[in-house]
Amino acid sequence: TSQPVSGSVHMLTGMGGNIGVSAGDEGILIIDDQFAPLAEKIATAIGDISTSSMKYVVNTHYHGDHTGSNAYFSEVKGSTIFAHDNVRKRLAQNEEHSHAELPVVTYQQGVTFHFNNDTIKVMHLPAGHTDSDSVIWFEKANVLHPGDLFFQGRFPYIDLDGGGTVDGYIKNVTKLISMLKDDTKIIPGHGKLATKADYEQALAMLIDTADMVKTLKDKGVSVEAIVKQGLGEKYQSWSWNFITEEKWINTLYAGQ
Repeated sequence: TSQPVSGSVHMLTGMGGNIGVSAGDEGILIIDDQFAPLAEKIATAIGDISTSSMKYVVNTHYHGDHTGSNAYFSEVKGSTIFAHDNVRKRLAQNEEHSHAELPVVTYQQGVTFHFNNDTIKVMHLPAGHTDSDSVIWFEKANVLHPGDLFFQGRFPYIDLDGGGTVDGYIKNVTKLISMLKDDTKIIPGHGKLATKADYEQALAMLIDTADMVKTLKDKGVSVEAIVKQGLGEKYQSWSWNFITEEKWINTLYAGQ
């Protein structure tokens, strides 16, 4: 399903990470592309927004629910795929990968698109959700797509095996919020279209729960005991099927 966000920017919601779309006379740029079986449905939804040709795909990180349709958009739609160096490295490490799904243009720090009457800044942030994270800032439209550095209203997934860190995640979110205007619209990696206030609420949760678990860990309390105790009624609504309270506590315990 698609919804207009601001200016030339739209948001697509499906089974994987939320897709950002820049659609205009100069063509179409998308941010992430979910799972491979959804590729044609995604293309159809984009076609309902604009009949312009596909030009670019930007991956916010390497996870399959954000890169799964890379090969389709590269081979079938002729798009050029951009991502941080580590996205290509990590995708290539999978023995079952296809060459077509690998980013063609990679960068260390970022890249800027001057496209569809907007300046679209792609910026790499160090070790947060993974070690391959990029965030995308639409300057004129005043829209941020932070990838999985934002799970709206939910405990986030921090991929410790993929180079992510709890402290880095919190630092990155803090930095991003400092860049935002009060009326900036945010396309989260997962969840509903959000605001700066929503992101601030998520940051408060991150800091509070991380401190809670670290304090108990430093006192020698086992992770099992912390899971049994829980994080309190305040954070029950943040638990979801992928990152339950137990999994979030385990992440915080192992990651700091």
